[in-house]
Amino acid sequence: MHARHFLIASAAALALLAQSGCSVVRDQQTVGSYIDDTAVTTRVKTKFAEDNTVSAMAINVETLQGVVQLSGFAKSTEEKARAERLARDTSGVRSVRNDIVVRN
Repeated sequence: MHARHFLIASAAALALLAQSGCSVVRDQQTVGSYIDDTAVTTRVKTKFAEDNTVSAMAINVETLQGVVQLSGFAKSTEEKARAERLARDTSGVRSVRNDIVVRN
């Protein structure tokens, strides 16, 4: 019975959050927007992990309202450009800010 009560309480909490448009992060982002941005970030990181050129461990991805910000370090300008292309070609991405630094 404890699991059932937990599920009911969780569903009620989610309904309240969604209904109130509650802010989840410092920039007053709604729950729905936060979830969408998290999904975009995950899709971009997955593309990086599947690509042989881009180091998924060295490049950070953050998304805010569909705008993806890339940061971290690349081994070449080709890797930096490839990361940006992969991000731009990802569903849900409105624009990309590429702040990756090339380390020689």
